[in-house]
Amino acid sequence: MERKNAWEEYTEEEIRELEGLCKGYREFLDGGKTERECVTRIVSMAEQAGYKNIDQIRKNKEQLKEGDKVYSVCMKKSIVLYRIGKKSIEEGMNILGAHIDSPRLDIKQNPLYEEQNFAYLDTHYYGGIKKYQWVTIPLAIHGVVVKKDGEVVEIIIGEKEEEPVFCITDLLVHLSGEQLDKKARTVIEGEKLDILFGSRPLQGEEKDKVKNQVLKLLKESYGIEEEDFLSAELEVVPAGKARESGIDKSMIMAYGQDDRVCAYTSLIAMLEENTSDTTSCCLLVDKEEIGSVGATGMRSHFFENTVAELLDAMGIYSELTLRRTLANSRMLSSDVSAAFDPSYASAFEKKNAAYFGRGMVFNKFTGSRGKSGSNDANAEYIAKLRKIMDEHKVYYQTAELGKVDLGGGGTIAYILSLYGMEVIDSGVAVLNMHAPWEITSKADIYEAKKGYIAFLKDA
Repeated sequence: MERKNAWEEYTEEEIRELEGLCKGYREFLDGGKTERECVTRIVSMAEQAGYKNIDQIRKNKEQLKEGDKVYSVCMKKSIVLYRIGKKSIEEGMNILGAHIDSPRLDIKQNPLYEEQNFAYLDTHYYGGIKKYQWVTIPLAIHGVVVKKDGEVVEIIIGEKEEEPVFCITDLLVHLSGEQLDKKARTVIEGEKLDILFGSRPLQGEEKDKVKNQVLKLLKESYGIEEEDFLSAELEVVPAGKARESGIDKSMIMAYGQDDRVCAYTSLIAMLEENTSDTTSCCLLVDKEEIGSVGATGMRSHFFENTVAELLDAMGIYSELTLRRTLANSRMLSSDVSAAFDPSYASAFEKKNAAYFGRGMVFNKFTGSRGKSGSNDANAEYIAKLRKIMDEHKVYYQTAELGKVDLGGGGTIAYILSLYGMEVIDSGVAVLNMHAPWEITSKADIYEAKKGYIAFLKDA
């Protein structure tokens, strides 16, 4: 039952393909540190591959036919792509789904304050993080500020060599006796995750000299006022580029690989695979890290609404057709798995853990403890996927998220399963999951893309 390490059998040609894929992936990570940035990049890649905005199709009253490619965007944070197949769409679609949001710090709506000649930005962490991992590291700010007149100011500070970076300070070890006696959960409190933003006073001011200097710079550089923070979406993320990791360059270390490693490989598979008789779909959504809520999360009707628009543009919409299309579909809910870490072996059950280099991972179920909150895939569906992966010579493994009683997690799979479609979790194993810098294996990234293409072709 032990799975082989893919590296041991790669040809030189496969290594070249692998390295090319991973180079593009690192570039995607560097240019997509927020959901908005990811969607912008995805739209560009899709349009280059011949995809059209479904809104334009509807506006021009065009009718979709076999081979047509369309996409739809929700509030610039979620996107879905479709390629129309030869078979009736009522027989179902082959769907690749992933999320493009990642744990981070969000700047609050009233964030800027001064304390003892330091200017700070107050933050609210997003998703599950170990708060102590975010102090003292270089941070960048990405996002948008929207003014009352509708002007959108895009902000990226901290990624270029000539730009400043930011950080959250920590207590020096010499004075941290009491701090170090605290539990890891509380050693850094959420309200202490404030960004050190400036320290230079504005000459001629009586009070809040540093804060006013900051506001002066924001006005000069970006044309924004303090009140514009009220309608801003600014995300604090680790500064710096995705890097190859290991002396053998066999891994990638980067921010946001949960779940952009699955989103990117799903996207590339969708853009490359054009032969299937079945309609293909790639669904990349927001808000998974906080429960898939909101208008851009998987619990919204965005996906269902776009399928309805698709059917209407094909001239076959009815409520029954919509329900049949969704119920007859098959999906890989692509999210990362916890990679076995020998340094923390006690957290894993070795026979049912995901290992670096052994290919993409299938999780029959997720959830926590007694499978609470889980999607639990049917044995028949798993058997079909095994056959597809073996026929396409894809390296794959199965896993659970650690030992049964230790914790757990969820994905978007259970939400899609509510339509009655076949769904299973799959993805790439990750070390340091939810940390500022996560690590993946290049081999697993390559096998995930191969597996997604095989699924689109033959599921």
